Amino acid sequence: MNGLQANRRWVVVSAAVVGALLLALLYPAWRWLAGEWLGNDYYSHGPLVPLVSALVGWRLWVKWPAERRRLQASNAGLPLTVVAMAVYLYALFQRAYFIASLAMLALLAGLIWYLLGAAALRRLAFPLGFLLFMIPLPFVEPLSVPLAQFTGVCAAGVVQLFGVPITISGAQVTLPAAATGSGASLVVGAQCSGLRSIVALLTLVGLVVFIVQGPWWGKLLLALSSIPIAIAGNIARVASLLVVANTWGAEAGFNYYHDYSSIVFFVSAVVLLVVFSRWVRCREIRDDIF
Repeated sequence: MNGLQANRRWVVVSAAVVGALLLALLYPAWRWLAGEWLGNDYYSHGPLVPLVSALVGWRLWVKWPAERRRLQASNAGLPLTVVAMAVYLYALFQRAYFIASLAMLALLAGLIWYLLGAAALRRLAFPLGFLLFMIPLPFVEPLSVPLAQFTGVCAAGVVQLFGVPITISGAQVTLPAAATGSGASLVVGAQCSGLRSIVALLTLVGLVVFIVQGPWWGKLLLALSSIPIAIAGNIARVASLLVVANTWGAEAGFNYYHDYSSIVFFVSAVVLLVVFSRWVRCREIRDDIF
């Protein structure tokens, strides 16, 4: 009995030491991610992703029937673990934190495969994959300028349909007949691109598609609809901002309405997605998770 207790104590101590070393190894990548979440407006939702991933992973594990829970270490996961570790360390050395973050997820997958087996990896595949939404993509910010220009042109076109006089010159939109009497101008910059809404909606839809019950084609349509809904919602927001500025003046539109309209149109986009999900037969939450 004493020998068994000593063996268990050794296993616990060994696991704690390995866990501490792993946390120390992954700390630089998490530190970079935390800095991006705090400084990158497009990924301000980042801290929620690992929390949601952990919750879903825990629920999947709890709801996993005992008779199907075949936990067995597998050497097949060792190559992935070694390669991911090598890529992670090299990326850290090169300060390529985006690559290091991707390698970190591959390393976690390899460790689960190696320590718990392929069945556990399959069970936890979504929580691991969902962590991709917390990693800032390097091409998101460069997309903001052309998307902002597209939004400005479309919003101006919508406003003109309502008889509001407007001129467009590059990224600058001018309302010559604004309520102030001297006109008003708006530069449609990166903040008007709608990328924040697109990234946030993609993250939300990625979660929803997994946890709802429905046909595969319905889930596919739901995932694909998030981008056009976000873009259309942002165009409507900018168009309404121009109408407010033309009716009540530039200060009312650009200083007050601009600050509070984003959340309103984001919620509206979420409501549209909910309505669309019911239309494509994705109505109920999976009972094997919650």
